[in-house]
Amino acid sequence: MRSSTETEATKEATGPLKGLRVIEMGQLLAGPFCGQMMGDFGAEVIKVEQPKIGDPMRGWGREKPHGLSLWWPVIARNKKSITLNLREKAGSDILKQLVAKADIVIENFRPGTMEKWGLGYDVLQKINPGLIMVRVSGFGQDGPYASRPGYGAIGEAMGGMRYVVGDPSSPPSRMGISIGDQLAASFACMGALAALHHKDKTGEGQVIDSAIYEAVLAMMESLITEYVEAGYIRERSGAILPNVAPSNIYPTKDGQMVLIAANQDTVFTRLAAAMGQPELASDKRYATHGARGENQTELDILVGEWTSTLDAESLMVTLDKYGIPQGKIYRAPDMLDDPHFKAREAIIKVAHPQFKNLQMQNVAPKFSKTPGKVRWTGPELGQHNDEIYRELLGMTKGEMQKLEDDKII
Repeated sequence: MRSSTETEATKEATGPLKGLRVIEMGQLLAGPFCGQMMGDFGAEVIKVEQPKIGDPMRGWGREKPHGLSLWWPVIARNKKSITLNLREKAGSDILKQLVAKADIVIENFRPGTMEKWGLGYDVLQKINPGLIMVRVSGFGQDGPYASRPGYGAIGEAMGGMRYVVGDPSSPPSRMGISIGDQLAASFACMGALAALHHKDKTGEGQVIDSAIYEAVLAMMESLITEYVEAGYIRERSGAILPNVAPSNIYPTKDGQMVLIAANQDTVFTRLAAAMGQPELASDKRYATHGARGENQTELDILVGEWTSTLDAESLMVTLDKYGIPQGKIYRAPDMLDDPHFKAREAIIKVAHPQFKNLQMQNVAPKFSKTPGKVRWTGPELGQHNDEIYRELLGMTKGEMQKLEDDKII
């Protein structure tokens, strides 16, 4: 596991987005995760925060010994923080100066908020015709629900995900992460990079409108088509997908859980051999994908009876020997101990002024020539005011002091 230190070498941007300047005006997760991804790949991300308050994420996921958020170092990594009161004209005027020097603006306020502050795309594009504006919201920038507040959980519910997650015997469950926000942010990032390609060819900027519910909906596979064409409504199915077998979590002799995915015909043939029951592969109940789906419950019982005779380590060795996809159900300690995670530096140690052993997930995906990296963790509120206001915008100390006195920065 490698360690980074606060040196100029580690702070230097080396990723494929090096040279790109992004103004991030959002808060919480949906907008900031988009900014995190851009920063991971080398973009200069200037995060605009309300003076004295900052992004609420600074207070989420607190850790008692230091009273500090353990979420903030991740979501705000590789970003520069400035304070600016956008509710005042003096603040919005400064934002316009930043926009003139930027490539992308990210915001995830309720639709209409930017326009209320005099910062709609029609205004900003006149300042910077090639500007790409990324707008992340619950329901998009138009339509009858546009003005509704829309957290990720609501997008997950209305986009179809919540209904199909969980055990059929219980109400719909949520994922243990804010998946709706992060999906919307991921689509927003992809949209911004596609818009950059268009800008390279034409010089034109444009708006990327990423709605949380639509990002979730986009991941729902054939759910809509199945209903329209076959009248089928997907239901919660717990650890399985109906008619996809064997693909489940199976018990082991030592009480651990191993997920085995052997639903493809050739893979199931290998699993049957590994189980010492090669005849199962030609049994009419299990010989085809469709047959295994129809007999899913009894097949899972057969596989579970076999896995229960082996401890997890022996089971995984056997499955690997026969080329059968498998994996333990991991928690954080398992990830930290796994040799593959270590070999690929999937988790890294990052320097932090308070946390001396701070570790987090590395940048993904990997690039062969221009890899991204975690250059620093989430900054202090307004940490980069001098750098941005004095060096980038050319303000004097006196001008900055007046702005501070007026509660603009």
